Amino acid sequence: MSEKKCDHHESSRRERARRCAAGLLIFIFVFLLIILITWSILQPKKPRFTLQDATIFNLNISAPNVISSTVQVTVNSRNPNSKIGIYYDKMDVYATYHNQQITYYSVIPPVYQGHKDVNVWSPFIYGNNVPVAPYNGIALSQDKSDGAINLIIRINGRVRWKVGSFISGRYHLHVTCSAYIPIGNSRNTGIVVGNAVKYQLSQSCSVNV
Repeated sequence: MSEKKCDHHESSRRERARRCAAGLLIFIFVFLLIILITWSILQPKKPRFTLQDATIFNLNISAPNVISSTVQVTVNSRNPNSKIGIYYDKMDVYATYHNQQITYYSVIPPVYQGHKDVNVWSPFIYGNNVPVAPYNGIALSQDKSDGAINLIIRINGRVRWKVGSFISGRYHLHVTCSAYIPIGNSRNTGIVVGNAVKYQLSQSCSVNV
């Protein structure tokens, strides 16, 4: 008789465990379905970046394959979403010339951007005696003589989306800003600021998430 009771209790425990597991799976499924429906309805839009200006402190070619530069750029980011916030995790900013990196990485600290908010950053990006391909050093010297250079300001990082209390996983962020700078041009629109020259750009950037 006792063996039958033990078997009965064991069977009841297994049944309860199966019901709990099934209930948990249903809850997880419904929760994920709600998130998916909410996500599809809200349709999150990627942030919009603008390169406002670039201030040139130093841009020297000490040899055909060696470049030194110090540049401060002002970049703003706008969250176009009315119901979705954006967490910007660490972002790296640097400059390239003819697809070759000519500065070190500068870090923009993590920040949260609320609905329709705008953030503005003004990082310094610089490189001392950075080795480049000889033809790039020669091309940069020629561009300066011609009166204008075209640098590319890049931002690489990761973002997370916030909908209510839900926070998504991390997504890669790649921002590319073209900075056409009339340096060395006698008719340039630069503003002298101390020992530097500031150029207003107001250039929209391409953004990939």
